[in-house]
Amino acid sequence: MAKRVFSAALLGCAALALVACNASKNGSASGSGSLDEAEKASETLLKTGGTGDDWAGIGYSYDEQRFSPLTDINDRNVGELGIAWYADLEDARGQEATPVVVDGVMYVSHAWSKVDAWDAATGKKLWSFDPQVPGERAVSACCDVVNRGVAVWGDKLFVGTLDGRLIALDRKTGQEIWSTQTFDKRKPYTITGAPRVVKDMVLIGNGGAEFGVRGYVTAYDADTGKQRWRFYTVPNPDKRADNAASDAIFASKGNATWSDTGEWKTSGGGGTVWDAIVYDKDLDQIYLGVGNGNPWNHGTRSNGEGDNWFLSSVVALNADTGAYKWHYQETPAESWDYTATQPIILAEQPVDGQPVKVLYHAPKNGFFFTIDRATGKLIDAKPYVDGINWATGYDLATGRPIENPEARFYKTGKPFIAVPGALGAHNWHPMSYNPKTGLVYIPAQQIPQGYLQDMDELDKRKVLGFNVGTSLNKTMLPDDVQAFRAAVAATTGRLVAFDPRTGKVAWGVDYPAAWNGGTMTTAGNLVFQGTSTGRLRAYAADTGKQLLDLDMQSGIVSAPSTFRVNGVQYIAFQTGKGGAFPLVAGVAGGVTRKVPNLPRLVVLKIGGTVQLPAPPATTALAWNPPPQFGTAAQVASGKAHFGRYCQVCHGDSAIGNGFTPDLRVSGTLANADAWKGVVLDGALKDRGMVSFARVLTPADAEAIRAYVIDRSNWTKANLPEASAPVGR
Repeated sequence: MAKRVFSAALLGCAALALVACNASKNGSASGSGSLDEAEKASETLLKTGGTGDDWAGIGYSYDEQRFSPLTDINDRNVGELGIAWYADLEDARGQEATPVVVDGVMYVSHAWSKVDAWDAATGKKLWSFDPQVPGERAVSACCDVVNRGVAVWGDKLFVGTLDGRLIALDRKTGQEIWSTQTFDKRKPYTITGAPRVVKDMVLIGNGGAEFGVRGYVTAYDADTGKQRWRFYTVPNPDKRADNAASDAIFASKGNATWSDTGEWKTSGGGGTVWDAIVYDKDLDQIYLGVGNGNPWNHGTRSNGEGDNWFLSSVVALNADTGAYKWHYQETPAESWDYTATQPIILAEQPVDGQPVKVLYHAPKNGFFFTIDRATGKLIDAKPYVDGINWATGYDLATGRPIENPEARFYKTGKPFIAVPGALGAHNWHPMSYNPKTGLVYIPAQQIPQGYLQDMDELDKRKVLGFNVGTSLNKTMLPDDVQAFRAAVAATTGRLVAFDPRTGKVAWGVDYPAAWNGGTMTTAGNLVFQGTSTGRLRAYAADTGKQLLDLDMQSGIVSAPSTFRVNGVQYIAFQTGKGGAFPLVAGVAGGVTRKVPNLPRLVVLKIGGTVQLPAPPATTALAWNPPPQFGTAAQVASGKAHFGRYCQVCHGDSAIGNGFTPDLRVSGTLANADAWKGVVLDGALKDRGMVSFARVLTPADAEAIRAYVIDRSNWTKANLPEASAPVGR
């Protein structure tokens, strides 16, 4: 067994005693009672996937392969797909959820944690639910006000909200049944991921590691919303017990992997589980994909000491109690935001001639992992993208990466431009697995990023903004036209068909831009994917031949699902660009900067004849920058403060991407009082732009205005391709 794997057997009787204690305090470890008929039907659908008529979970079934057995739409007739119906959504922000369909009803969550239900065949809206998330919560969301989906269990539907509520709805009416607050709202947590339901328990994690929180996953009773168990992914700062399922493993082994001093003691350490939570029906265990540390910089976070369990790990837990079973740490001593939160797929694969139950994982760090899910042993780790420079590979005997020493920027004191960067070779966008081809279809990308140990007072921990332990303002692009154009050329996307049996890419499709949509595959020898440039495409699953290319008028980041009603197969997906990359990318957004952002739900069928309306009229925003003011020192100060607090929502070098305001053409730019009203007084807090008066002085805010005016004048004169997005 690889040395990176640790077994629950090491914990002995102490772990068993603790589980018994937790069960007595938090409720029965085995559930609240027998399932009713509707819940049994949901469990059967999630375990088996059913006939394909339903798409009962965001990943189709508990295996989360996103593979449908339907063949009505196939590689011979997919070119005949047309629109059956569509529905416009309210908010032009990221739309990341996969539609869930049960008994002919479609449930979709969208921006700001809203949920709608439709008749899946006709598009008749059945109900809407708006949890009324306060707009100011957006400042705690690293990566847009998104939601990745809902969970259906019996007559209930569950959704997590950006402000931390787990809500149970009556799935027939949309009426709230219960609501539980899952985190302390005084801290910068969020929920953007989809809940999972296992054995009448609802499992949910959270986000917020960039700001400084302590990660955990909680199981709640599906009927009452009461807590059953909780597993922390980072030790208690005092290294004491929490009366949680994670206590035994931290006391026995985990605490020793964190230094006794370091910024994690006050930051919380990160390790949020903001996406992947997968139930293994065969082994009756749960897998968590754990995120990055806070700060990213291991030298600052833990004094450069220890591997820091369970950051960037896949962790296996007992489904009933949450007790630790094993983990595999993909990126020990994580320092680059290389999360392991990306989707996890369960499958079976021959290993040395014997069938082995495995999990497939393609996290941010660029390597594809095949792991024995019974033991946690690493079977293989191979690159699924080119150009990886932080490590050359993995030692399969130890399970550890073979690192490039230059990647540890906090040790060398030198800048390091990493491939992949913090946005990853693969981010949250769902991948899929086709058992017929044996291939995994990964929405991959190439987005380099610079890391720098040289930090000043501005880079240190603040009460607002990212706290990552590397200078964000000093790694913005320089005032060099060629550097800007090189950034565009270096930032690309790719659909990768990876063969885990060989550890090689079977085929791939290159895209001119990053941040393309998730994938879905079918027994009809098809792979579906939307693109950031507004296309919905289908490829032959075995060869990669393009078979369909539909113009959807808007960028697509979500993954499709497929289902059948009254003998007719449909394909459903959302349009609407958003998420981390377009927020921060600046000019590197490339061609996607000019793609409209139209939030919609679109449903296709063979022979569909519905036409999308003509895109809304657009007008070129007036780009008349105010005259430059301020000294060079003032502009430089504005750049530093912009890089520290503003670029993560308004783009590198103040170049917007069309779904948050491009400040270079803001109506407030020429008016110091109006600018102050937004930046310091919080005039737009209901839209997510809170007051930054806690970290900015009036002089700082005015310096930022001087810098943005400078950027507006400079890009207009030197970089016409970075013109402001169109208005509508």
